[in-house]
Amino acid sequence: MITLEDINLIVRSALFMVIKMSLPVLLTSMIIGLVISIFQTVTSIQEQTLTFVPKVLGVFLMIMLVGNWMLTELSAFIIQLWSSFSQYVR
Repeated sequence: MITLEDINLIVRSALFMVIKMSLPVLLTSMIIGLVISIFQTVTSIQEQTLTFVPKVLGVFLMIMLVGNWMLTELSAFIIQLWSSFSQYVR
């Protein structure tokens, strides 16, 4: 029988996994945006689309670098979740 504590653990693990998977990509995008904003402030360039291409390239590069780790972590989480599925269905 599944208890409220089991549900809490599954939801907590899933939310932590979402945070862990999105953190490298979000930090990359945020840092690139900050650097370009400082550059725009210093040079007085007010082009709104200037940040788009560097952010896309940075996010793509980060996914290329940590994509294998992300897939491994996600696969391990799903395997662990499905392996204990019989305990939850009674």
